[in-house]
Amino acid sequence: MHTTITEADIPDHLPDEDPSDYPRATYAIGDVQGCFDDLLRLLEKIDFDFNKDRLWFTGDLVNRGPNSLEILRFVKGLGSGAITVLGNHDLYLLAVAAGAVWAKRKDTINEILDAPDCEELLFWLRHQPLLHHDPRLGFTLIHAGLAPGWDLAQAQACSQELEMVLQKFNYEDFFNHMAGDKPRRWRDELEGWDRLRFIANCFTRLRYCDRRGRLIMDYKKVRHGKGDVLPWFKVPGRASTGLPIIFGHWATLNIKPGKVPGIYPLDSGCAHRGRFTALRLEDGRVFRIRCYNDSYP
Repeated sequence: MHTTITEADIPDHLPDEDPSDYPRATYAIGDVQGCFDDLLRLLEKIDFDFNKDRLWFTGDLVNRGPNSLEILRFVKGLGSGAITVLGNHDLYLLAVAAGAVWAKRKDTINEILDAPDCEELLFWLRHQPLLHHDPRLGFTLIHAGLAPGWDLAQAQACSQELEMVLQKFNYEDFFNHMAGDKPRRWRDELEGWDRLRFIANCFTRLRYCDRRGRLIMDYKKVRHGKGDVLPWFKVPGRASTGLPIIFGHWATLNIKPGKVPGIYPLDSGCAHRGRFTALRLEDGRVFRIRCYNDSYP
C-alpha cells in the first residue's frame, strides 16, 4: 500500500553515513527538469525510504518544468542519499548566472536566480560530477554520452578535468567559451577551451556520431543505424562497450532500459507530459508514472 509523500515527509537533515555502512536500494531517475511534484509521485510509487534508499539523477534537474528551485533544494538536502551528474540545462543555469548568456523567455530558472539561497545552490551545483561510477553496482551514470574512443578510465579523467575547472574561483571563464559544436573528434593533444568544450559536449549534449566516431551535434532526427549517423552508443568499436551506462538527455530515443546490452536510457519526457522513469539498480526493475507537469512553451 502506497502512502502519499508530501514535502512535510522529507527529513530536514539526512545522516551523513557512508552508504556502504547499511543496506539501501538505489534508484536511478531520468531528467527531472523542474517537475518536482511528479518526482514526489514517482518516489511514492517506488515506496522510497528516505532513511535507507538512495537516488541517482541523470542530470538536468532544472528548467522547462515549473519547480526548478524546489528540485535543487530537495536534491541538495538529500546529502549522501543522492547523486546527480551535470546536464546541459544545469550548465546553462550556471552560464546564465555567470553572465555568459541571457535567459530565454521559455526558461524557468529565474526563481533560482532570485532566491535568497541562490549562491549556495549554485555553489553546490557546480561541485557535482559529470560522471559517477559505482564499482560495487557496476553502473556508470552520465547525462548524455561518451566519446566513442573513451574507455572508463579516459572518461573519468576527462570528467575530473572539467569538474576541476567548474570548481575554481574563476569558473565563469569557461562559460564564455562553452558554446559551439567543434571540435568534433577527440585527440589527446586537444588543449584549452577546445578540449574543455569537447568534454562538455560529450557529457551534456551528445546524441549522435558518425561511423568514424566524430560528434554530430546538430542532427536531431532519430534514424537508428541508417546511413553514416548512429547513436553514440552504437558506433562500431566503441571503447566503453560492455560498461553498463545510465544516461538521460534523449526523451525521443524510445529504447527501453537494457534493451541494448549495457545501455540504460531513462529520459522519458517528464517535462513535456511524457513519463517519469526510475530504474532499481539492484534488480533492474523499471518503474514509470505518467507526468502532469507542463513545460513552459
